[in-house]
Amino acid sequence: MNEQPVIDHLHARQPAIVDWLKTFLRIPSVSADPAFAPDMAAARELLLARLREIGLSDVRLLDGGGEPAVYGEWNGAPGKPTLMVYGHYDVQPADPIALWRTPPFEPTEIDGRLYARGTSDVKGSTTIALEVVAAYLAVQGGCPVNIKVFLEGEEETGSPSLRTIVERHRALLNADAVLSADGGRASASVPTINTGARGNAQLEVHLRTAAKDLHSGRYGGSVRNALHEMARLVASLHLDDGGVAVDGFYRGSAPPTSKQRADTAAFPYDETAFFSDVGGSSHGEDGYTPRERVTLRPALDVNGLWGGYTGEGGKTIVPCEAGAKLTVRVVEGQDPVAVLQAVLQHLRQRCPAGCTLEVIAINDGSPASSLAPEHPLVRAAEAVLARESGQQAIHVRLGATVPITAIFKQTLGIDTLMFGYNLPDEDLHAPNEFFRLKSIQEGARAWTQLLAELGRCTPASFHRTAQSA
Repeated sequence: MNEQPVIDHLHARQPAIVDWLKTFLRIPSVSADPAFAPDMAAARELLLARLREIGLSDVRLLDGGGEPAVYGEWNGAPGKPTLMVYGHYDVQPADPIALWRTPPFEPTEIDGRLYARGTSDVKGSTTIALEVVAAYLAVQGGCPVNIKVFLEGEEETGSPSLRTIVERHRALLNADAVLSADGGRASASVPTINTGARGNAQLEVHLRTAAKDLHSGRYGGSVRNALHEMARLVASLHLDDGGVAVDGFYRGSAPPTSKQRADTAAFPYDETAFFSDVGGSSHGEDGYTPRERVTLRPALDVNGLWGGYTGEGGKTIVPCEAGAKLTVRVVEGQDPVAVLQAVLQHLRQRCPAGCTLEVIAINDGSPASSLAPEHPLVRAAEAVLARESGQQAIHVRLGATVPITAIFKQTLGIDTLMFGYNLPDEDLHAPNEFFRLKSIQEGARAWTQLLAELGRCTPASFHRTAQSA
């Protein structure tokens, strides 16, 4: 199958593709806030209509008790591999709104960039994947591989019902491998292939020291202050150098291999710029470079800490309750549930007598994932990126977590290649998120060739590699 006519078709349709993406972006599909439920439904309706329009069959919603996934398939390539194309339609909240220079849900083009919440994470790359499938069907009448599209609605909240969706629809979701529009490129200057990602888990706890807030003139200095105690607990989680002080936190984490460290060293990384760009400074586990800490080692972070009075002016109280939100990032060999339990045990053991520590929320998350260097997904991506860039792609691991990589491996026994086209400087999860318009054309070319490369593989080759990994 000659892919050049497909690429030409995509190039000619670039304005139409951008217009459809803008329509997608105008829908504030924020999964974290129930107030946006009608918008989540509107995003699903838009996607269902598009999948039907491009010619997919069995287009429907897959429900797991939370936000449903959008599904559609094309099975017109007998004997060829079946690839699940993954993306997600939910986005992060736009807050703080005041820091946006343009309206977060009114896509705005400025100097070759498209600004809006969800452009980079990950509606831009999801659109690329869908439009490549659409172009193959429109130009060639078929794809080089069988396609199953799976668009999740809860990625930004940790994919809480993804396992249930898979369990309910296991036969429908049977495939040879996954191509994910999520994951992104690690560098704008050299081609990279994502061969793994850290896992994660989340915890929220509240600490109570009294039945109610107290007058600091009458009680200050004579009773425990919830904020003082929570601050002490949180401070005990780390060593002075930034390493984690929790007993058992690093259990199971194998030291990075020589190849992983060599791949990390080969990545073009400006350490000074990495910190100066965010006004930060180096701090973390001893014996590893900052880049290794972010991609190859576990981490524990306090994401929120609160209590007492935080309004205008002062209020002379001794707070009776304080809260904290924490996340862990885990690496190969670690169980995120066990790591989170080690953190919780650490907090409970150090909670002072007379105080109570309550678990408000716990999310077991997902484990780390890996993709073997010799996997057909990797080999195909290497071939495409070498043609497109004239350079050999560097293998990298992500510090962030894409839950489907581990969940699909555990539940369906299939591997995932993350092949998104967003870049790390595009302020995803932050105000003024954007996506480079040129990435649409670059991504469309690469995805078109990638499907063609994978169409030359046998279905069995994906499973032989997976079993030996």
